[in-house]
Amino acid sequence: MATDDDNKPTDERETDEVLANDQSASEAVEPATEAKLEERDLEPTHLGAVRYVHAAFFVAGILVAFLSGKILAMIWHALAGWPAAVQWVPVLLRYAEDERDSFTMTVGALIGVVTVIQTYRKENIRNWANEVAAELAKVTWPSREAVTNGTIVVVIASVIATVYVTILDRFWGFLTNLVYGA
Repeated sequence: MATDDDNKPTDERETDEVLANDQSASEAVEPATEAKLEERDLEPTHLGAVRYVHAAFFVAGILVAFLSGKILAMIWHALAGWPAAVQWVPVLLRYAEDERDSFTMTVGALIGVVTVIQTYRKENIRNWANEVAAELAKVTWPSREAVTNGTIVVVIASVIATVYVTILDRFWGFLTNLVYGA
């Protein structure tokens, strides 16, 4: 039986074979290209908006660590000044105030790390943060010149408004003194 390929001229059959080989070669290259793209996406310089999410989680961890360390130190100092607490837990006075701060900041750092890790593991929070960062990446920020010009306009308008209100105040004060006599 003759197929459609048998009826084609030799040049067309060769062209079809070359195209088929090119297509299979390009399909073989695609996974390698995707792997390279994934590797490139993981590079720190190409993280895009995700780097801001990571930075925000890092800053949040530092803030939680600092605040929890200070709160723990405040509680320890308060308990150390309370005689009933010292009687029940004599260890409260074993360390000086400087040493207490070292311990509480270390515990605060652990609390911060655990809090950030637990928060980052929650997919809905991470997705929300990624969406916020993606929306902020779309924002067109004004140029330095536009900000400078806007600031100058606001300062000049504020000075003019201040002078105007000052003149009105003096004028109405003068009229009030004329009517009621000082």
